[in-house]
Amino acid sequence: MTLRAMFPYRERAPLARPDFSSFSPLSREMSRLLEEFSRSLGGVGALTTAGLSPSIDVTEADKEIEITAELPGLERQDVEISLEDNVLTIRGEKKMPAHTDDKNKNYHMTERSYGIFYRAFQLPVGIDPASVEATISNGVLKIKIPKPAHTDAKKIEVKEAA
Repeated sequence: MTLRAMFPYRERAPLARPDFSSFSPLSREMSRLLEEFSRSLGGVGALTTAGLSPSIDVTEADKEIEITAELPGLERQDVEISLEDNVLTIRGEKKMPAHTDDKNKNYHMTERSYGIFYRAFQLPVGIDPASVEATISNGVLKIKIPKPAHTDAKKIEVKEAA
């Protein structure tokens, strides 16, 4: 028996040609738009307004969790942070600048985003809200969350029922 007899025989198929239909560019553009739309949603725990979603880093060390958010153009009074039922919520609003001479301007392009955003993060059980510290400087928000003290496992003796 030869090695060739052990494998099913298939004729070589010609190399497949790419599909050059007239709908290919439309299909690619629709895929790009859907991907862009899903990126703007920011994932679970996020509510954004037309691209207004802060970029966030979450890091963890032995004793604390740190959340860093880029909030360009925002100041302390524009941001609200709350902790309830182990969920840390960051809310903010980027307001349009109040210009009195806007009536005389014709906008040709506007790419800046304004509106309300909301981000929520599930934290470990036992975080003390009073121990959470938040600072903002140059449009960067830093939230430091001390981890709760880890209790060691305790062996529980099983007794006979009376």
